[in-house]
Amino acid sequence: MMMISRRASLLGITAAFGFGGCRAALAEAETDRRFVVVILRGALDGLAAVVPHGDPHLAAWRAGLVPPPLGPDSLLDMGGFFGMHPALSGLHGLYAAGECLPVHAVAGFYRTRSHFDAQDLLECGTERRSASGWLNRAVGCLKPRETRAGDALALGVGIPLLLRGPAMVDCYAPETAERPPPDLYARIAALNGGDVLTGGAIVEGLRGRHFSAATLGEPHAPAGGQDAFARLAAAAGKLLAAEDGPRVAALELGGWDTHADQANRLRGPLRQLDGGLVALKQALGGRWADTLVLVMTEFGRTVRINGTGGTDHGTASVAFLLGGKVAGGRVAGSWPGLAEASLFENRDLMPTTDFCGLAKGAIAGHLGLDEAALEKVFPGRSAISPMAGLLRT
Repeated sequence: MMMISRRASLLGITAAFGFGGCRAALAEAETDRRFVVVILRGALDGLAAVVPHGDPHLAAWRAGLVPPPLGPDSLLDMGGFFGMHPALSGLHGLYAAGECLPVHAVAGFYRTRSHFDAQDLLECGTERRSASGWLNRAVGCLKPRETRAGDALALGVGIPLLLRGPAMVDCYAPETAERPPPDLYARIAALNGGDVLTGGAIVEGLRGRHFSAATLGEPHAPAGGQDAFARLAAAAGKLLAAEDGPRVAALELGGWDTHADQANRLRGPLRQLDGGLVALKQALGGRWADTLVLVMTEFGRTVRINGTGGTDHGTASVAFLLGGKVAGGRVAGSWPGLAEASLFENRDLMPTTDFCGLAKGAIAGHLGLDEAALEKVFPGRSAISPMAGLLRT
């Protein structure tokens, strides 16, 4: 059954959802607090987003990927050991305000480097793929509001596995909303970049159709205006900010599979993420004070740079918690180090925090789910304790 809520129609934003490469799904819950999950599809390089420049082994592995210590493209200081990528200036501002908590060396229980398997298991929250996602099961643990027939609203051309399951989901997608993701155009431009006949023509054609410089692999995107993800996040924030608005939201952003030319290609997705999270906060207004945002990716990337200036599929990455009640302004998790003997399978950042524990700590502390509810949300994972200290008391 397809439904469009009164809130969405009043806001006039139904056509804002379902942009290529990003989608949103919204759910309603009894608690008055808001909870948002952002899925970064393609495997974010956590070592590039939150750079451990204080680790003495980093330069040996990644000299070509670490931003310079000084200048306009230098790392954003996080207290000495870590630095945030310069494209994440908005996120760094939240970090400085104590409203952003990066959690490093995070991974799921699985040790697969398949995007499909890793994303499915990340969204299911179980040891084997299931028909429901952990966020849907979390909604099922919260008493539905009598004023609404369904517990969830999915905006975009599909519902992410994260939000599929027994809890009712209303779905709306504007006609012709889906477009190929920007990463596909970036790959086409990169593959033809050296061709005298087609290289320049493709870039000029994309530029003429208003594709950003980040998509084209150029160092700086044009100023002015919001990209699709920022508009999507802002629209979601408006819905969440409404007094009777949905309580739980899920968004996704692609373009993180940086196998080649990572230094240039990663700037675009990072800027999109940064702009979207800032837009979400602005649209939430006063609701930001009782909102928690969890940003997650399926796995990290290799510590070593490959032969094409990129990184390949890895294991541990970084996650982010943001919001008005986050105990931020620090980097959480246990840092494993980048000495060769400390790498996972001699190639990846060693995982030290189980994603399940992070997610448990987030929803238990923010939504008030008890131990029995957590067992329903993450069945078979009772041995993993909720991560403590994520929120201010």
